[in-house]
Amino acid sequence: MFSRILIANRAEIALRIIRAARELGIETVCVYSQADADGPWLEFADQTICIGPPEASESYLRIDRIISAAEIANVDAIHPGYGFLAENAHFAEVCRDCHIEFIGPSPEAMSLLGDKLSCRRMAKASRTPIFPGSDKAIESEDDAVKLASEIGYPVIVKAASGGGGRGMRVAHNEMALRPGIAAASQEAQAAFGNGAVYVEKYLEDARHVEIQVLGDKHGNSVHLFDRDCTSQRRHQKLIEEAPAPGVDPKKRDTIAKAAADLIRRAEYAGAATVEFLMDRDQNFFMLEVNTRIQVEHPVTEMVTGIDIVKEMIRIAAGEPLPWKQRDIMLRGHSIECRINAEDPQRGFIPQPGLVTEFSPPGGIGVRLDTHCCSGYRIPPDYDSMIAKLIVHGASRDQAIARMRGALGEFRIGPIKTTIPLHRRLMDERQFIDAEFDIRYIERLLRSDGSGVTESVSIPRPPSGR
Repeated sequence: MFSRILIANRAEIALRIIRAARELGIETVCVYSQADADGPWLEFADQTICIGPPEASESYLRIDRIISAAEIANVDAIHPGYGFLAENAHFAEVCRDCHIEFIGPSPEAMSLLGDKLSCRRMAKASRTPIFPGSDKAIESEDDAVKLASEIGYPVIVKAASGGGGRGMRVAHNEMALRPGIAAASQEAQAAFGNGAVYVEKYLEDARHVEIQVLGDKHGNSVHLFDRDCTSQRRHQKLIEEAPAPGVDPKKRDTIAKAAADLIRRAEYAGAATVEFLMDRDQNFFMLEVNTRIQVEHPVTEMVTGIDIVKEMIRIAAGEPLPWKQRDIMLRGHSIECRINAEDPQRGFIPQPGLVTEFSPPGGIGVRLDTHCCSGYRIPPDYDSMIAKLIVHGASRDQAIARMRGALGEFRIGPIKTTIPLHRRLMDERQFIDAEFDIRYIERLLRSDGSGVTESVSIPRPPSGR
């Protein structure tokens, strides 16, 4: 086992990794930017090192500075968290060249599955269901238009690299497709340094269901069942739950086994998420593989009892998975609400500033993953998520009731947050009955003007989700 690891991230996920490492008896080193000099999570690390100014491009995305910090601190391994460099195969390769263990997959496995085009090709070879679409990057608008006419509109233009909703455009006709290609490519280039995009069929009334998988360095892999991430806005997840409600158990088992098999074929070691869209007949189509820990991993931990972050560290240290698939069982239901410092009444405009009131909820089955506290000043330089509120219950109905109660207790001020929106969603009949699709929140917000979803577009700072 490692004796000391460096955490190449910030905020909530940095604190989450610190806690997991502490339980394993591992010392932690946190790097931080000047904007995060007073970050509350830093006081829990054994050592902290400043790596640059507030801009992520000059701090959290600077491989040379992170490696220098790792060498100064004499660490055994680096945990990238999510976002920033978490899915950067070059970073993983540099770590290996410097004899520092990367707590995640090998550069080869990351490149194979992290690039959506090569992942599509591998999924097709392993008979994992995928959407009709490109097998290579789009080289011209005319090629994209020809493909779209063959597979039928609507289609979606997607970045070959990265995630988090960036570099994506839905097109219902050629008039929308042509500018959508350029816009998606430009956004992808700015966000991920790779402007390659591809086109695939778009399923309009789909649900977003994903499978959590773990693989080790000994050729073993297991799935930790599924999560539902359908409740989203502009491809940004707002609510996640496990397991996905209403999915036929046989279909869940089939698609989960396919996801674990895909990871095993890629010789993948670490935590991965295989994402799917599911139609009304519960047919699944693979979207992509996230080669990192997911923001929503706590709901899976709550229903399986498995600490995914600790398992990532153990796997990177060379330990085999401690269970077979038959040993992993589902218990109850869990829901997570992402609490963002945004104002839903004003187009979800970010709300940086000083937090003077922070009163978290509590009670049976309530978990709060956050770095925020009273006196913390939210910087404008990074993603606006400040907390993840997670509940667990014996049933989905009980979990919803607990989430209602927890949201009702949660007080953050004076900044605006998405807590009022989450309170509303917990009372929406579509959510309660699980009769939703990936666009239902946007339709809901447009229907009564309670949240602007189209006229205001605020670029998200780097974060990494």
